[in-house]
Amino acid sequence: MAKRRGRTGWLFASPALLVVAAVTVFPVAFSLILSFCEVKLEYGGLRLGSPTLGHYEALLTSPEWYRALAFTLGFTIVSVALELVLGTVVALVLERLGAARGWILALLLLPWALINVVAAQLWSYLFNGTYGAVTWLCAQLFGGQPDILGEPAPAMAAMVVVDVWKTTPFVAIVVLAGLMLIPGDVYEAAEIDGANAWTTFWKVTLPQLRPIVAIAVLFRILQAFGIFDLPFVLTQGGPGTATQSVAILGYRILFQNLDFGGGAAVAVTTAAIVMGCCLLFLRVFRTQVDEGGQA
Repeated sequence: MAKRRGRTGWLFASPALLVVAAVTVFPVAFSLILSFCEVKLEYGGLRLGSPTLGHYEALLTSPEWYRALAFTLGFTIVSVALELVLGTVVALVLERLGAARGWILALLLLPWALINVVAAQLWSYLFNGTYGAVTWLCAQLFGGQPDILGEPAPAMAAMVVVDVWKTTPFVAIVVLAGLMLIPGDVYEAAEIDGANAWTTFWKVTLPQLRPIVAIAVLFRILQAFGIFDLPFVLTQGGPGTATQSVAILGYRILFQNLDFGGGAAVAVTTAAIVMGCCLLFLRVFRTQVDEGGQA
């Protein structure tokens, strides 16, 4: 009976598994094959030539690749750290709200609900060097006529500001869900022991939130590392290549230079880095779950 139920389950799940394989496994496998072959674009389509490691050699010796990787890593670390801190603060405030919590949550969801391209275009108007509100405010505070998106450091900071503005609500909602799951008797025990609010947060609340925080950080790292639309709309990866992410670099190599093998090498290398981050955080997540259960 158990075997029959198992076969029935696989039978019903097979259409979904086939769809997943078609949209994930096949593109990854095909990109891996392209990255190790000489690829020529012909009238009838792509023609795969002899095996080669030249695409990876060119990639790993390219200064442009390391600049794109450095920007992507820096953007990911800074933006995720800020979103985690601000999202936790917002979640702690929301937990203490009463009837107004639903309205505040609805307002918080507005930036997160916006399509990334729309949000980036909106902020491009605010950062515009001629009529942008943010540019005008910076000119009033610091003088001069700043070109926020035309200089490397301000452009990078602008990317972080937009991403934090848009994605902090996601982190806040996830952390708020974790706060709602913490039993009230844990706080009562801490109060009986004489713990103040600061001690309660560090010794009680934060340890209970570790599994939830690990999930939020994992999702945000995956999303931030693959950033494409935000710098593409705001700066086209400029000025120069200052805000060019690895996703934009792969797009330019693949679709603008029509170097399918080189673009596939960028995609495979990026996927390997992301997979390493996933495995690391899954291991941390498993550890935090065990600690949370013991707590």
